[in-house]
Amino acid sequence: MSERVSMVVFSGTVDKLYPVAIMASGSVAMGKDVDIFLTFWGLMAFKKGQIEANQSISADYAEMGPEMMKIMQEKNVPSWYSILKEAKELGNIKIHACGMTMDLFDLTLDDLDDIVDRTAGVAEFIREATDGEATLFI
Repeated sequence: MSERVSMVVFSGTVDKLYPVAIMASGSVAMGKDVDIFLTFWGLMAFKKGQIEANQSISADYAEMGPEMMKIMQEKNVPSWYSILKEAKELGNIKIHACGMTMDLFDLTLDDLDDIVDRTAGVAEFIREATDGEATLFI
């Protein structure tokens, strides 16, 4: 079993992307490799220009969104993207775009932010995740 944490990122809302970034950061701080598999709305959050514009919160917590964003700004909490980017610079984090989702939405890697490493199929991701310590669905 490898020292790896795998994450399937299905949601593209800020309240879900923060935990992705924080858990990835914590994992690399513990010396673990991290594989992040972006699919559907999680992938769409990584489109060029979307990262800065995305302020959406899960519908379950939409009424708390503005207050959460205000508090985070007051406390100078870095963006989820900044946390993830810094973690990627410090450790072995690979970010994979789901091939099926890419095909579905007619996307290429050029449509995505440079933080995304490559396209991968679900079978490849599952094979790698099965060999790791933990797999999270966010």
